[in-house]
Amino acid sequence: MLDVPTLTGRSLPPVAPWTVRPAEGRHLAAYRGLRRDAFVVEQGLFKGQDLDRLDDDERTQVLVALDADDRVLGGVRIAPAPEAVDAAGRDIGWWTGSRLVVAPGARRAGGIGAALVRAACARVAELGVLRFDATVQTRNRVLFERLGWLPSGTREVQGQPHVLMRWPMPRIADLVAATKSALAGLVEPLLEHTGPAALGGAGFLGDDGAPVPGTDVVAACDAILPTLIERDPEWAGWCAVLVNVNDLTAMGADAVGLTDAVGAPTASFARRVLNGLHSGSQAWGVPVLGGHTQLGVPASLSVTALGRTDHPVPGGGGQAGHALSLTADLSGRWRRGFEGLQWDSTSSRSAAELRHLAGTVGAARPHAAKDVSMAGIVGTTAMLAEASGTGATIDVADVPAPDDAAPGDWLTCFPGFAMLTADPSGAGRMSSPLAATAECGELTAEPGVRLRWPDGVTTVAVPGAATGFGPA
Repeated sequence: MLDVPTLTGRSLPPVAPWTVRPAEGRHLAAYRGLRRDAFVVEQGLFKGQDLDRLDDDERTQVLVALDADDRVLGGVRIAPAPEAVDAAGRDIGWWTGSRLVVAPGARRAGGIGAALVRAACARVAELGVLRFDATVQTRNRVLFERLGWLPSGTREVQGQPHVLMRWPMPRIADLVAATKSALAGLVEPLLEHTGPAALGGAGFLGDDGAPVPGTDVVAACDAILPTLIERDPEWAGWCAVLVNVNDLTAMGADAVGLTDAVGAPTASFARRVLNGLHSGSQAWGVPVLGGHTQLGVPASLSVTALGRTDHPVPGGGGQAGHALSLTADLSGRWRRGFEGLQWDSTSSRSAAELRHLAGTVGAARPHAAKDVSMAGIVGTTAMLAEASGTGATIDVADVPAPDDAAPGDWLTCFPGFAMLTADPSGAGRMSSPLAATAECGELTAEPGVRLRWPDGVTTVAVPGAATGFGPA
């Protein structure tokens, strides 16, 4: 891009180098001094001082622009929204940006204000935030819109007009698009098959398992990502049992056997994968009936599980108006090396506990059920709703969650054991002393998935269908 002053022969004033980074203790006093000078003295928005409860919140973070001499040229703070904390008693992933300020002598020093806003957006994404708002002085609306922010209302602050702005957070929609949106197109040739056995049969299209026509058998199959196998072969073997048992659990079926297909570069590597598979088989009490092993090839692992039930629970059995519930084992921690991606609630459980959890859906027989897997809680909700011919709204503050998981991570991770179910409000029967269960939303006539926040505002998480299969 060409600079107009350069074309006209007028040189630009020199800009001293500066950087944006998290504030350290010595920077906070200088940042607050800039705020006081701008908002109290210069603009008269506040009397005496502009400090508030966010300055005392230990979760609040401040980003500052520093020159080469470590002097603060500007700053901005980000923090959990007080309304969210007051309503839920915890951080639920709704944050605000505020007190953006640039020193008078640096306001034309190469876009410090814009850089601070961009840095704030990047930082909240790292923190797992799903809603990010700012209350902006009217004259700064254009700056925020140029940076991609969207207006969401107006408000007066100390008698001065302000604009409510919201930063788009596409994390969930991007995850669903990456993991699920191609499915219908990929299996299009299979959709030409007709008869009771076609892709699970009537009412089970796109479900976690496939009822075998004429029997009480349910079959499920899952492959493990090669990157997981290469990084932790034993854990990959364990997970291959876990995800297949979860699929059968969501169908209300009791697992009776597994078959595996293992590819490995060496015999010792294959042994590590099979050791993990054996551990999972023993823990859940599901025998490995047979399979196939290939050596001298890149790492790969897929497992097929067989279960039995006379009354399989469909993923698409919900109706508009049904309550959406989550049953999740909140024990455990992030799996080392997969922080923010995999919550490990199973490796510390006893075999009896794992088998108990595997029977929860079969005992409750909800109208609809899906186990939470690659697409996370919100993406899996989108699949359950799509199969049911509905949309869904999730009340973020009501979602059971571990204390140590950022909201955005928890709603998008693989959570170990978590089941989404749909039933008439108050009629759900999912229950376990090992897991938390709560109604946390409802199925709606409007497609897609929306997140509902304590102030009543809804934000779109998944704009439409997750897989393209449509109703089951």
